[in-house]
Amino acid sequence: MLYIMRHGKTDWNDRHKLQGRTDIPLNNDGREMARAAAEEYKDVHLDVCFCSPLQRAKETAEILLQGRDVPIITDDRLLEMSFGIYEGVENSFSTPELPINVLFWHPEEYTEPVEGGESLDELFSRTSAFVEEKVMPELAAGKDVLIVGHGAMNSALICGLKKRPRSEFWAEGIPQCKLMKLL
Repeated sequence: MLYIMRHGKTDWNDRHKLQGRTDIPLNNDGREMARAAAEEYKDVHLDVCFCSPLQRAKETAEILLQGRDVPIITDDRLLEMSFGIYEGVENSFSTPELPINVLFWHPEEYTEPVEGGESLDELFSRTSAFVEEKVMPELAAGKDVLIVGHGAMNSALICGLKKRPRSEFWAEGIPQCKLMKLL
């Protein structure tokens, strides 16, 4: 089985700030979400956890898997999508003309990254390479795999594995600290 999970809440989530690769920690609510998930999913068998190196994802994985003999392996290909110069912008949707909003409203039209950001092609390339190189061999060996990551990064995994069009990039919603079975 392959499962994914998005990290718990951060102060920037609460303030509706674009995080991207900015390394924001979990807040107390996020830690509580991870503890609740640990209890909810304690009977889900897992052999290995791959995780984004950003602290909000790592801490979520550590809390979720505390006391379980499941290795947590970080990989830079699981970083959140870079939102470039728009990381840290609060309530971007209230400024409709911001170019980054195309990614959220019409992802199929997000063909050029914002300044300092990452394109969807780059995101899909690195996440699909990760799946092929790391996840598929584990699944082929009969192992149950968890990936703990981020909203956009997890959306890329879903679209890639389910062969969804870019117009459906955000279709799954990616709730925080909820286990989603992919394969």
